Amino acid sequence: MAAHPIPEEMTAVVLQEYAGAQALQVVRRPVPTPGPQEVLIRVAASPVNPSDLAFLAGRYGLDKPAPVVPGIEGSGTVVASGGGVMGRYLLGKRVACVAPARGDGLWAEYMVAPAGNALPLHRSVELEQGAMSLANPLTALAFMEIARAGGHTAIVNTAAASALGQMVLRLAARAGIVVINVVRRQEQVELLTRQGAAVVLNSADEGFPGRLRDACQQHRARLAFDAVAGTMTAQLLEALPNNGRVTVYGGLSMEATEILATHFIFQGKSVDGFWLTPWMERKNLLQSMLFWRRAQRLMTSALQTHVRVRYPLAEARNAVLDYQRQMTGGKVLIIP
Repeated sequence: MAAHPIPEEMTAVVLQEYAGAQALQVVRRPVPTPGPQEVLIRVAASPVNPSDLAFLAGRYGLDKPAPVVPGIEGSGTVVASGGGVMGRYLLGKRVACVAPARGDGLWAEYMVAPAGNALPLHRSVELEQGAMSLANPLTALAFMEIARAGGHTAIVNTAAASALGQMVLRLAARAGIVVINVVRRQEQVELLTRQGAAVVLNSADEGFPGRLRDACQQHRARLAFDAVAGTMTAQLLEALPNNGRVTVYGGLSMEATEILATHFIFQGKSVDGFWLTPWMERKNLLQSMLFWRRAQRLMTSALQTHVRVRYPLAEARNAVLDYQRQMTGGKVLIIP
Protein backbone atom coordinates (compact mmCIF):
# COMPACT_ATOMS: atom_id res chain seq x y z
CA MET A 1 0.00 0.00 0.00
CA ALA A 2 1.62 3.26 -1.15
CA ALA A 3 0.69 6.90 -0.59
CA HIS A 4 2.37 8.21 -3.76
CA PRO A 5 4.56 6.94 -6.65
CA ILE A 6 7.83 5.52 -5.36
CA PRO A 7 10.99 5.42 -7.51
CA GLU A 8 12.85 2.19 -8.13
CA GLU A 9 16.23 3.57 -7.02
CA MET A 10 17.49 5.96 -4.39
CA THR A 11 20.70 7.58 -3.16
CA ALA A 12 22.11 6.22 0.09
CA VAL A 13 25.19 6.64 2.25
CA VAL A 14 26.82 3.28 3.01
CA LEU A 15 29.36 2.46 5.70
CA GLN A 16 31.62 -0.11 4.02
CA GLU A 17 33.39 -1.08 7.25
CA TYR A 18 33.45 0.14 10.84
CA ALA A 19 36.29 2.59 10.33
CA GLY A 20 34.70 6.02 10.82
CA ALA A 21 33.86 8.70 8.27
CA GLN A 22 36.54 7.56 5.84
CA ALA A 23 34.56 4.36 5.22
CA LEU A 24 31.42 6.21 4.02
CA GLN A 25 30.44 6.00 0.36
CA VAL A 26 27.48 7.44 -1.57
CA VAL A 27 25.79 4.84 -3.77
CA ARG A 28 22.67 4.19 -5.80
CA ARG A 29 20.61 1.21 -4.70
CA PRO A 30 17.03 -0.09 -4.96
CA VAL A 31 14.36 1.48 -2.78
CA PRO A 32 13.51 -1.10 -0.08
CA THR A 33 10.05 -2.65 0.20
CA PRO A 34 8.32 -2.75 3.60
CA GLY A 35 7.42 -6.17 4.95
CA PRO A 36 4.56 -7.07 7.31
CA GLN A 37 4.23 -4.57 10.18
CA GLU A 38 6.79 -2.29 8.51
CA VAL A 39 6.60 1.11 6.83
CA LEU A 40 8.61 2.86 4.13
CA ILE A 41 9.66 6.39 5.09
CA ARG A 42 10.74 9.11 2.69
CA VAL A 43 13.51 10.66 4.80
CA ALA A 44 13.43 14.42 5.34
CA ALA A 45 16.40 14.92 7.67
CA SER A 46 18.75 13.09 10.01
CA PRO A 47 21.22 14.60 12.51
CA VAL A 48 24.77 13.58 13.26
CA ASN A 49 24.88 12.63 16.96
CA PRO A 50 27.64 11.27 19.22
CA SER A 51 25.87 7.92 18.95
CA ASP A 52 26.38 8.05 15.17
CA LEU A 53 30.10 8.64 15.64
CA ALA A 54 30.24 5.64 17.95
CA PHE A 55 28.27 3.57 15.42
CA LEU A 56 30.64 4.49 12.56
CA ALA A 57 33.57 3.32 14.69
CA GLY A 58 31.87 0.07 15.72
CA ARG A 59 31.47 1.13 19.36
CA TYR A 60 27.68 1.41 19.59
CA GLY A 61 25.18 -1.08 21.00
CA LEU A 62 23.80 -2.14 17.59
CA ASP A 63 25.49 -5.14 15.97
CA LYS A 64 24.87 -4.73 12.24
CA PRO A 65 27.03 -6.38 9.59
CA ALA A 66 28.69 -3.94 7.18
CA PRO A 67 28.09 -2.63 4.59
CA VAL A 68 25.16 -0.80 6.18
CA VAL A 69 23.39 2.56 5.91
CA PRO A 70 24.10 4.61 9.10
CA GLY A 71 21.81 7.18 10.71
CA ILE A 72 20.18 6.36 14.04
CA GLU A 73 17.37 8.91 14.13
CA GLY A 74 15.55 11.24 11.76
CA SER A 75 12.22 12.26 10.33
CA GLY A 76 10.18 11.88 7.19
CA THR A 77 6.85 10.90 5.73
CA VAL A 78 5.42 7.38 5.62
CA VAL A 79 4.83 6.67 1.93
CA ALA A 80 4.10 2.93 1.97
CA SER A 81 2.97 0.27 4.43
CA GLY A 82 3.49 -3.46 4.56
CA GLY A 83 0.20 -3.86 6.40
CA GLY A 84 -0.96 -4.03 9.97
CA VAL A 85 -3.10 -1.62 11.96
CA MET A 86 -0.23 0.69 12.90
CA GLY A 87 1.23 0.69 9.41
CA ARG A 88 -2.07 1.67 7.84
CA TYR A 89 -2.59 4.38 10.46
CA LEU A 90 0.83 5.93 9.74
CA LEU A 91 0.44 5.99 5.96
CA GLY A 92 0.84 9.57 4.74
CA LYS A 93 1.81 10.91 8.18
CA ARG A 94 4.92 12.89 9.13
CA VAL A 95 6.94 10.94 11.67
CA ALA A 96 10.04 10.92 13.79
CA CYS A 97 11.76 7.59 13.45
CA VAL A 98 14.63 5.53 14.77
CA ALA A 99 16.64 2.99 12.80
CA PRO A 100 15.77 -0.67 13.36
CA ALA A 101 18.07 -2.83 15.48
CA ARG A 102 18.80 -4.80 12.32
CA GLY A 103 18.87 -3.23 8.89
CA ASP A 104 19.68 0.12 7.37
CA GLY A 105 19.44 3.55 8.96
CA LEU A 106 18.32 7.00 7.86
CA TRP A 107 21.20 8.39 5.79
CA ALA A 108 19.30 7.62 2.61
CA GLU A 109 16.37 8.95 0.61
CA TYR A 110 14.15 6.11 1.86
CA MET A 111 14.32 3.66 4.76
CA VAL A 112 12.23 0.75 6.04
CA ALA A 113 11.46 0.46 9.74
CA PRO A 114 9.06 -1.45 11.99
CA ALA A 115 5.88 0.59 12.37
CA GLY A 116 6.62 0.86 16.09
CA ASN A 117 9.83 2.77 15.32
CA ALA A 118 7.87 5.64 13.75
CA LEU A 119 6.12 8.19 15.97
CA PRO A 120 3.66 10.75 14.51
CA LEU A 121 4.77 14.35 14.80
CA HIS A 122 2.48 17.01 16.20
CA ARG A 123 1.46 19.59 13.58
CA SER A 124 3.44 22.24 15.48
CA VAL A 125 6.72 20.33 15.00
CA GLU A 126 8.49 20.84 11.68
CA LEU A 127 10.30 17.95 10.03
CA GLU A 128 13.77 19.30 10.83
CA GLN A 129 12.96 19.58 14.54
CA GLY A 130 11.23 16.23 14.31
CA ALA A 131 14.47 14.69 13.05
CA MET A 132 16.09 15.64 16.36
CA SER A 133 13.14 14.85 18.61
CA LEU A 134 14.09 11.38 19.85
CA ALA A 135 17.62 10.81 21.15
CA ASN A 136 18.37 14.09 22.92
CA PRO A 137 14.89 15.27 23.97
CA LEU A 138 13.82 11.88 25.34
CA THR A 139 17.15 11.43 27.13
CA ALA A 140 16.84 14.89 28.73
CA LEU A 141 13.33 14.07 29.92
CA ALA A 142 14.55 10.69 31.19
CA PHE A 143 17.28 12.40 33.23
CA MET A 144 14.68 14.64 34.85
CA GLU A 145 12.49 11.64 35.62
CA ILE A 146 15.44 9.80 37.18
CA ALA A 147 16.41 12.85 39.24
CA ARG A 148 12.87 13.42 40.53
CA ALA A 149 12.37 9.74 41.34
CA GLY A 150 15.52 9.84 43.49
CA GLY A 151 14.52 13.06 45.24
CA HIS A 152 17.54 14.94 43.88
CA THR A 153 17.53 18.74 44.10
CA ALA A 154 20.90 19.10 42.35
CA ILE A 155 22.69 17.14 39.62
CA VAL A 156 25.97 17.28 37.73
CA ASN A 157 26.04 17.09 33.93
CA THR A 158 29.13 16.82 31.75
CA ALA A 159 29.40 17.90 28.09
CA ALA A 160 26.89 20.45 29.32
CA ALA A 161 27.18 22.78 26.32
CA SER A 162 25.92 20.09 23.94
CA ALA A 163 22.39 20.19 22.57
CA LEU A 164 21.41 17.61 25.18
CA GLY A 165 23.18 19.50 27.96
CA GLN A 166 21.31 22.70 27.15
CA MET A 167 18.01 20.79 27.19
CA VAL A 168 18.85 19.39 30.62
CA LEU A 169 19.63 22.91 31.83
CA ARG A 170 16.28 24.28 30.63
CA LEU A 171 14.24 21.36 31.98
CA ALA A 172 16.01 21.48 35.34
CA ALA A 173 15.25 25.19 35.68
CA ARG A 174 11.56 24.41 35.23
CA ALA A 175 11.77 21.62 37.82
CA GLY A 176 13.72 23.68 40.38
CA ILE A 177 16.78 21.43 40.13
CA VAL A 178 20.27 22.95 40.30
CA VAL A 179 22.64 21.80 37.55
CA ILE A 180 26.40 21.81 38.02
CA ASN A 181 27.41 22.14 34.37
CA VAL A 182 30.80 20.79 33.34
CA VAL A 183 32.31 21.96 30.02
CA ARG A 184 35.81 22.00 28.55
CA ARG A 185 36.23 25.46 26.97
CA GLN A 186 35.79 29.04 28.17
CA GLU A 187 33.41 29.95 25.33
CA GLN A 188 31.15 27.15 26.54
CA VAL A 189 31.18 28.63 30.04
CA GLU A 190 30.05 31.93 28.56
CA LEU A 191 27.39 30.22 26.42
CA LEU A 192 25.72 28.54 29.39
CA THR A 193 26.10 31.57 31.63
CA ARG A 194 24.18 33.63 29.07
CA GLN A 195 21.43 31.01 29.26
CA GLY A 196 21.09 31.48 33.00
CA ALA A 197 23.28 28.65 34.33
CA ALA A 198 24.31 29.42 37.90
CA VAL A 199 27.17 26.90 38.13
CA VAL A 200 29.45 26.25 35.14
CA LEU A 201 32.88 24.65 35.58
CA ASN A 202 35.60 24.35 32.96
CA SER A 203 37.35 20.98 33.26
CA ALA A 204 40.43 22.46 31.54
CA ASP A 205 40.97 24.99 34.34
CA GLU A 206 43.61 24.43 36.99
CA GLY A 207 41.96 23.42 40.21
CA PHE A 208 38.91 21.95 38.50
CA PRO A 209 38.68 18.81 40.71
CA GLY A 210 38.59 20.95 43.85
CA ARG A 211 35.97 23.34 42.48
CA LEU A 212 33.87 20.40 41.35
CA ARG A 213 34.03 18.86 44.81
CA ASP A 214 33.15 22.18 46.46
CA ALA A 215 30.13 22.66 44.17
CA CYS A 216 28.87 19.12 44.77
CA GLN A 217 29.22 19.49 48.52
CA GLN A 218 27.62 22.95 48.58
CA HIS A 219 24.56 21.88 46.55
CA ARG A 220 24.46 18.32 47.95
CA ALA A 221 24.57 16.86 44.46
CA ARG A 222 24.61 13.07 44.69
CA LEU A 223 23.77 12.29 41.05
CA ALA A 224 25.97 12.96 38.02
CA PHE A 225 25.24 12.26 34.35
CA ASP A 226 28.47 11.69 32.46
CA ALA A 227 28.85 11.82 28.67
CA VAL A 228 32.66 11.83 28.76
CA ALA A 229 33.79 8.75 30.78
CA GLY A 230 37.52 8.12 31.25
CA THR A 231 39.14 10.27 33.93
CA MET A 232 35.99 12.41 34.16
CA THR A 233 33.99 9.55 35.70
CA ALA A 234 36.64 9.13 38.38
CA GLN A 235 36.70 12.89 39.07
CA LEU A 236 32.92 12.97 39.43
CA LEU A 237 32.89 10.00 41.79
CA GLU A 238 35.60 11.63 43.90
CA ALA A 239 33.67 14.92 44.06
CA LEU A 240 30.23 13.58 45.00
CA PRO A 241 29.22 13.26 48.65
CA ASN A 242 28.84 9.80 50.19
CA ASN A 243 26.25 7.59 48.49
CA GLY A 244 26.61 9.54 45.24
CA ARG A 245 26.06 7.89 41.86
CA VAL A 246 27.58 8.57 38.44
CA THR A 247 25.42 7.50 35.49
CA VAL A 248 27.56 7.18 32.35
CA TYR A 249 25.66 7.76 29.10
CA GLY A 250 28.49 8.44 26.66
CA GLY A 251 32.18 7.86 26.04
CA LEU A 252 33.38 11.03 24.33
CA SER A 253 36.87 10.70 25.82
CA MET A 254 37.31 7.16 24.42
CA GLU A 255 39.33 6.46 27.57
CA ALA A 256 39.15 3.71 30.15
CA THR A 257 38.10 4.62 33.67
CA GLU A 258 40.08 3.80 36.80
CA ILE A 259 38.12 4.06 40.05
CA LEU A 260 39.31 3.62 43.63
CA ALA A 261 37.72 0.72 45.47
CA THR A 262 37.35 2.93 48.56
CA HIS A 263 34.57 4.86 46.83
CA PHE A 264 32.46 1.70 46.72
CA ILE A 265 33.52 0.08 49.97
CA PHE A 266 33.59 2.96 52.44
CA GLN A 267 31.60 5.77 50.79
CA GLY A 268 28.67 3.88 49.27
CA LYS A 269 29.23 5.41 45.85
CA SER A 270 28.30 3.69 42.59
CA VAL A 271 28.57 3.88 38.82
CA ASP A 272 25.93 2.70 36.37
CA GLY A 273 25.05 3.25 32.72
CA PHE A 274 22.17 4.73 30.75
CA TRP A 275 20.99 3.81 27.27
CA LEU A 276 17.69 5.31 26.14
CA THR A 277 16.49 2.25 24.21
CA PRO A 278 16.20 -0.24 27.12
CA TRP A 279 15.08 2.54 29.46
CA MET A 280 12.11 3.28 27.18
CA GLU A 281 11.37 -0.43 26.75
CA ARG A 282 10.64 -0.67 30.46
CA LYS A 283 7.65 1.63 29.99
CA ASN A 284 4.28 0.23 28.97
CA LEU A 285 2.50 1.50 25.87
CA LEU A 286 0.47 4.15 27.71
CA GLN A 287 3.53 5.45 29.58
CA SER A 288 5.51 5.62 26.34
CA MET A 289 2.81 7.55 24.51
CA LEU A 290 2.39 10.04 27.38
CA PHE A 291 6.17 10.49 27.50
CA TRP A 292 6.26 11.15 23.74
CA ARG A 293 3.33 13.57 23.98
CA ARG A 294 5.14 15.54 26.67
CA ALA A 295 8.26 15.71 24.49
CA GLN A 296 6.21 16.99 21.56
CA ARG A 297 4.70 19.78 23.65
CA LEU A 298 8.20 20.96 24.64
CA MET A 299 9.77 20.64 21.17
CA THR A 300 9.36 24.33 20.37
CA SER A 301 10.62 25.51 23.77
CA ALA A 302 12.77 23.61 26.29
CA LEU A 303 13.57 20.78 23.86
CA GLN A 304 14.18 22.87 20.76
CA THR A 305 17.44 22.28 18.89
CA HIS A 306 19.36 24.86 16.86
CA VAL A 307 20.63 23.72 13.45
CA ARG A 308 24.15 24.96 12.69
CA VAL A 309 24.57 23.60 9.17
CA ARG A 310 22.89 21.32 6.63
CA TYR A 311 24.60 18.89 4.25
CA PRO A 312 23.19 16.88 1.34
CA LEU A 313 23.63 13.09 1.26
CA ALA A 314 26.49 13.45 -1.21
CA GLU A 315 28.49 15.30 1.47
CA ALA A 316 27.73 12.99 4.39
CA ARG A 317 31.43 12.39 5.05
CA ASN A 318 32.03 16.14 5.33
CA ALA A 319 29.01 16.40 7.64
CA VAL A 320 30.52 13.85 10.01
CA LEU A 321 33.95 15.49 9.94
CA ASP A 322 32.37 18.91 10.55
CA TYR A 323 30.49 17.58 13.56
CA GLN A 324 33.62 15.92 14.95
CA ARG A 325 35.44 19.27 14.77
CA GLN A 326 32.61 21.24 16.43
CA MET A 327 30.05 19.37 18.51
CA THR A 328 28.52 22.46 20.12
CA GLY A 329 26.85 25.54 18.68
CA GLY A 330 24.07 23.70 16.88
CA LYS A 331 23.34 20.43 15.13
CA VAL A 332 24.65 19.16 11.82
CA LEU A 333 21.80 17.82 9.68
CA ILE A 334 21.99 15.52 6.68
CA ILE A 335 19.22 16.38 4.22
CA PRO A 336 18.38 13.86 1.45
